[in-house]
Amino acid sequence: MNRRDFMSAGASLMLPFMLDGFGIKSMAKGSALVQSLQNASIFNSDRVLVIIYLAGGNDGLNTIIPLEFYSQYNALRSNIAIPESAVLKLQGTPETGFHPAMSGMRSLYDEGKLAIINSVSYPNSDQSHYRSTDIWMTGVDSNQYASSGWAGRFLNDRFPGYPEAYPTQDMKDPLAVQIGQISTPALLGTSQSMAITIQDPNVFYQLIGESTDTIAGDLPCCDAGDLISFVRQKQVSAVGYASQIKAAADAGRNLAAYPDALQKNELADQLKIVARLIHGGLRSKIYYVELGGFDTHSGQVGTASTEGTHAVLLKNLSEAVSAFQNDLKLQGTEDRVLGMTFSDFGRRATSNASKGTDHGVGAPMFLFGTGIKRQLVGTNPDLINGLLPASPPAWDNNRDIKMQIDFRRVYADILNEWFGLASSQTEQLLFRNFKTTSVFSDKVQTIASGAWPNPEIWSHGRVPSIKDIVRINSGHIITVGQNILAKDLKVESGGELRFLGNYTVNITG
Repeated sequence: MNRRDFMSAGASLMLPFMLDGFGIKSMAKGSALVQSLQNASIFNSDRVLVIIYLAGGNDGLNTIIPLEFYSQYNALRSNIAIPESAVLKLQGTPETGFHPAMSGMRSLYDEGKLAIINSVSYPNSDQSHYRSTDIWMTGVDSNQYASSGWAGRFLNDRFPGYPEAYPTQDMKDPLAVQIGQISTPALLGTSQSMAITIQDPNVFYQLIGESTDTIAGDLPCCDAGDLISFVRQKQVSAVGYASQIKAAADAGRNLAAYPDALQKNELADQLKIVARLIHGGLRSKIYYVELGGFDTHSGQVGTASTEGTHAVLLKNLSEAVSAFQNDLKLQGTEDRVLGMTFSDFGRRATSNASKGTDHGVGAPMFLFGTGIKRQLVGTNPDLINGLLPASPPAWDNNRDIKMQIDFRRVYADILNEWFGLASSQTEQLLFRNFKTTSVFSDKVQTIASGAWPNPEIWSHGRVPSIKDIVRINSGHIITVGQNILAKDLKVESGGELRFLGNYTVNITG
């Protein structure tokens, strides 16, 4: 029984349920008990994660433009800066905007289906493509190494005995599906990849017996063409779980419009397949797709800064994600699918003389889907007082974006809140405890002691607002030097709210 069926039944029936060996009954889905169990693994067994890798290191500062620091932004990168008038402003967030090519993702934000995680990186950032990507995919510190990936370890833990013990009656389908040339380290388990890899969309359509113009028209004649065709058929036959994939593809349909094939949007082609397989009932937990080309050292923009290589890449990303999310909505599956983007690293705040950007530190991640509850984590990069190095020598004009959010905090939230793992399990999979970003929660909590206006002490990296339910955790002392507003406020035993004067707390909830 999936989560939706369970909750629907609970609306009208007395539901027996076993928790830690004790029998529990609940009269309705609105009860406190049922609500508290919604994030448990039993409810999350049908949830899916779609990982989008933006290969090369995306320039975050031209993706999400900090309008509140626009003059500093323009001074740092005058030869590639997006004109202020062209930036797509966000509903309810006038200090932040999207690149003008990203209208689809801006609409998802305005609909409450997209979250921006600002300035994501890890301590002592490595700016080598190979090593930094390996760190992101394995989930280790910059001075550590692992032979397994963060998502692969999750699948290994959840489906022990794979592949020898599979398929089973409960899991007949591949655990994960990657569309790409080389198996990603992110999906490596303790002994091998936990995913099956489809080389590219053409191989997929060969597998399910559908022809495309690309497949039909790109073969040379005679013996050479016959040889290439033979090799392709061997590739198709080597795809594991072929019958399950074909059955899901036959049962599924794409209900939304995707970018025209003439646009050559490779990410849209991949996500179109993912949506079809999800609609067709494939029970794979994770899908992994890629969009390359983000290593924009030169020629990042064209004649106008709103055009060029980066604009095309962001347009392809935005249109692909928007079409995919719309497809899930029309299919009725969007409530159980979460999307995530990541890249090798960010790029510098300062542009170079070649109309490009060099390797840097912090950059935004995106989460998208109906499961998110918080759309902004972290603040706009502070382009006045928050750049690296803090005190550069006079000869060094290169400035960088400071990290706000460790990427593994996002991973931990996905494992804990989306897939329903116990925090102790997640701590083992990520090698230590990482504090929540509250992206899946209506509550914000302290992660350190400090002054109330300091965004770094709060789980979501922002000062709490009138809409937030606030929790002061045990061991944390929060000093208050102004009147504060919150929807609700709770100070846990061992925590303290220390007032520095005659100030008030106004609860609006």
